[in-house]
Amino acid sequence: MRRRLATVALLAALLVAAGAPTALAANHGGLPALHAEPDATHGGRIVDARGRTALLRGVNVNALAEYWKGGDDPTVFPLERRDPARMAAIGWNTVRLLLSWSRVEPEPGRYDERYLTRVARTIRRLARHRIYTILDMHQDAWGPALAAPPGTTCPAGALPGLGWDGAPAWATLDGGKPRCYSGIREGNPAVLQSWASFWDDAPGPGGVGIRTRFARMWGHVARRFARDAAVAGYDLLNEPGALQPGEPAAMSAMYGDALAAIRTAERARRGQRHLVLFEPSVLFSVLGSGAPPDFARDRDVVYAPHLYTGGFNGGPITAQAFETAIAEARGFGGAPVLSGEWGSDPARAAPSRDHYFRAHQDLQDRFGVSATLWTWRESCGDPHKVADFRAGRLPDVWGEWDVRCTDNVIRGPRADLVRELTRAYVRAAPGLQSSAYTEATGAFVATGAAARGAAPIEVFYPAAKHGGRIRVTLTGARPLGRPRGAVARYRPTGGAWRVAYAPR
Repeated sequence: MRRRLATVALLAALLVAAGAPTALAANHGGLPALHAEPDATHGGRIVDARGRTALLRGVNVNALAEYWKGGDDPTVFPLERRDPARMAAIGWNTVRLLLSWSRVEPEPGRYDERYLTRVARTIRRLARHRIYTILDMHQDAWGPALAAPPGTTCPAGALPGLGWDGAPAWATLDGGKPRCYSGIREGNPAVLQSWASFWDDAPGPGGVGIRTRFARMWGHVARRFARDAAVAGYDLLNEPGALQPGEPAAMSAMYGDALAAIRTAERARRGQRHLVLFEPSVLFSVLGSGAPPDFARDRDVVYAPHLYTGGFNGGPITAQAFETAIAEARGFGGAPVLSGEWGSDPARAAPSRDHYFRAHQDLQDRFGVSATLWTWRESCGDPHKVADFRAGRLPDVWGEWDVRCTDNVIRGPRADLVRELTRAYVRAAPGLQSSAYTEATGAFVATGAAARGAAPIEVFYPAAKHGGRIRVTLTGARPLGRPRGAVARYRPTGGAWRVAYAPR
């Protein structure tokens, strides 16, 4: 009964957070800029401008993405007015915000500034709640223009291809290849050829290579946000389709070109050097390994594979998945690791199930890895759901919100999932060495070492989840002001420090 009441209290806090301003919600101060500290021996860290190890924890938001529309329902839900406060109540400090190349550059060399203004407004909305934004240039199976036209006939065992998201139609050079697939969308010949044209930097409109256009587009985006510290960084390309011989090397060359364009733009605006996230190919999400070749880079890069081990097939998440990612990051000078996507069927958070979400977050803490969950709110009109509808199945959606796919109505937050995602962690701390949260008891312990007068240790602890009354034990640190909602700060007094929470 006590657990049930705590869950009710937690959900109430989540739902009303935007309606009743708190100290955290009212804080409109700037977020510290972030940079990377690579370490090939112990693993790299993301560090803020105050010298603290920063752990970025949060969620993907697709509200601004352009998906192919294959049914009557909208492909995305908007980011609601209260959503940033709801995210802050869960404890998140980061959103991976999906952008679409097709919207940023709808025509060659012409950028949609009104779209980028919508992006900027979303960044500001999130920053008011102390939430960073990672700008993710998203794609799935190349782009929305590759949907098979009506009446397409495919060979036996193959189906007409769906459209997805990503590249604009003018950059889609598929060579007239068949738009059919046999169970794997990336195996669609038109998709494979579109990627091959991209990696080859094939000339598009005006004779300019489409990969060159992509790098220039990133330079334009970076120039727009060069002086915005609320932008944690840029995720260059989601799950690239580098599947054929020679393409992984071309992918790394593209990363080098895009990074150079971003840095040139930042210098031109006298802005900060943002983090640049780079991913392995789409195969990593299935195989759990497979780093790209190294490329021309600086120190402020982050390796960003998607740690979905066990997420699709009902299996467990393992320490090996994290160890592999960190080992692969050593090939890039020991870059920090951030899992840009992770997740599974939301039903696995139920008390009778295996608690995949809890186990994944425990490993994030153990290895000091940042991560953003897939996803916040998913529409039944998303192309990922169209195949289910066409096969006569009613799809299920992922995310924190239960959506009824008979009419695409949002029924409310998923209580068990929200509970497992709302957990204590160190948001930022000088000299952080370890942190661990025990869901069952509410115990939380973080340790580190810092000089006297170092920047504050900042901890999120969901007291409402554990009855509301807590006991904090400090060694080598003292409280700094009153907590901002569920976020408390502690000033190191010099040497080893330890912060421990326990429900009373």
